[in-house]
Amino acid sequence: MGAGVSDLAAGMEAVGKVAGGAGLGELPELCAAEVLLHLDAPEICRLARLNRAFRGAAAADFVWEAKLPENYGYLLDFVDGAMEGRGGGRQRSLMGKKEVYARLAKAVPFDGGKKELWLEKSKGGVCIALSSKSLVITGIDDRRYWSHMPTTESRFHSVAYLQQIWWFEVVGELEFCFPAGTYSLYFRLHLGKASTRFGRRVCSSEQIHGWDKKPVRFQLSTSDGQHALSQCYLDEPGSWILYHVGDFVASTTEQPIKLKFSLAQIDCTHTKGGLCVDSVLIYPKGFQQEKVISSQK
Repeated sequence: MGAGVSDLAAGMEAVGKVAGGAGLGELPELCAAEVLLHLDAPEICRLARLNRAFRGAAAADFVWEAKLPENYGYLLDFVDGAMEGRGGGRQRSLMGKKEVYARLAKAVPFDGGKKELWLEKSKGGVCIALSSKSLVITGIDDRRYWSHMPTTESRFHSVAYLQQIWWFEVVGELEFCFPAGTYSLYFRLHLGKASTRFGRRVCSSEQIHGWDKKPVRFQLSTSDGQHALSQCYLDEPGSWILYHVGDFVASTTEQPIKLKFSLAQIDCTHTKGGLCVDSVLIYPKGFQQEKVISSQK
């Protein structure tokens, strides 16, 4: 829609000149702000570079408050927690709404850095990531089965790598006050061990086995009675894949909703291995940044 913003600005400029020589620079800030209310955050920032009227309007609190989630005060509590003891950050009373939006659009770590939240920059939807270290993984403390592998391909700089195991299960929980809406939950997984050699990404597939024997089973349940159950075979070695577990609806910001989710392949007739478990991701429904595989119900 960036091209549309440019076309809008050019068209308004042309109309102004035809009408008597006045351009967009003569537009009252309040009128400019009314235009900005209909745009997404990146479009507001682009339009703010056009002239003084839009630049001034783009700093207005009421413009950015309309883009913030209704429970942004609750989200700022996590920012305060992340800054506690660091001596950084500004008092909320001194922060304009544009600054609040900008801060929440950056990753905000919580739970000892094992989880992060942020606002999706375009629409302002809440996104959450939970690292592999925040999940309960069967056999994770036994180095014969699992290892924590450092990598630049994870936002948490580390993934859990499965060498070989008979019983495979990963379970996680989260309690959070989501803005009202529908959300999708994914496991971010990778078959094979990726590394960099001579500046190029390479992926070792020698330990990949067992995932074509039985499908992996995904489950999601919520404290208000929502359930999702699906399954699929893990495939496409060498690529990070978001496996869709299910969707849930948050109906109110007043009460936290508790999520419980898992993936498992517990057929003990064969071993499985060669899998990287990076994280669990929760996005507003329809938003995704990587390839998604939808499981079968």
